[in-house]
Amino acid sequence: MNAVIRTEDLVKRFGHVTALDHLNLEVSQGETHGFLGPNGAGKSTTIRVLLGMLRSDEGRAELFGADPWKHAAELHRRLAYVPGDVALWPGLSGGETIDLLGRLRGGIDKAKRDELLERFDLDPRKKGRSYSKGNRQKVALVAAFAADVDLLLLDEPTSGLDPLMGAVFNECVKEASAQGRTVLLSSHIMSEVEALCDRVSIIRKGVIAESGSLAEMRHFSRSRLRATLKNPVRGLEDHDGVHGLKTDGLDVECDVDTAALDDVLAQLAVAGVAALTCEPPSLEQIFLRFYGDELAASGVTNGEGNGS
Repeated sequence: MNAVIRTEDLVKRFGHVTALDHLNLEVSQGETHGFLGPNGAGKSTTIRVLLGMLRSDEGRAELFGADPWKHAAELHRRLAYVPGDVALWPGLSGGETIDLLGRLRGGIDKAKRDELLERFDLDPRKKGRSYSKGNRQKVALVAAFAADVDLLLLDEPTSGLDPLMGAVFNECVKEASAQGRTVLLSSHIMSEVEALCDRVSIIRKGVIAESGSLAEMRHFSRSRLRATLKNPVRGLEDHDGVHGLKTDGLDVECDVDTAALDDVLAQLAVAGVAALTCEPPSLEQIFLRFYGDELAASGVTNGEGNGS
């Protein structure tokens, strides 16, 4: 399929700090792509380069085959962007802001706008200065989902939303995907990305550490296995693919490398299995495979800082 987003060896520096270090990212037409990484990894910097807000120092960035730095005005008519902290014109109402953003893209579907206002429980009559953070996010989300655009760039878009509104957001992304729109979703909410995204890219220190579908990436982590046996099992404690083994009588719990699953299950079958659960690694576990050491040391919080 055609690539809507493509970067090749993209480099962006801020003084002596290299925010993007030969970053390669590709998002196909109609794909919902998750973009994961902690604060300072380079997610927001990448999105700002794609928007034409920052000029790269080396490499290439393309949207729909065009350079966003040179063709920002034309490209912005084909996309909608929602940042993690929306700033509104204080004197305009939410409805006026939504309509203004729609006109900048050539028009807005008023019926869709009204439907989204109801779904997101947003009063469009209030002035921008009076909205809470969550309601400012809602204004931007309504404007984005009501727009007739091919690409949604969403950078921590559910920041400030309660769980109910988060569920509405998930529904809207799924609807956009069903319509053939392309979505790049940067998020710290693992369940959100896991539920919505076709593929995921994990960024570490300005470089894509791994990219692929969840099925393709699950070999990077271990499955959680719990079993109740009919007889004691022997030899699991000496198996190189078994980690964190815990036994309580005939109850067994451990983490198992994907490559060792067949062998471990065969050993359990010999002992006799009364009950068994085997959970594949979640996106969060895959993410921690790349970042667990840094997250434990630094205590990452939601939201990216400047120059991230």
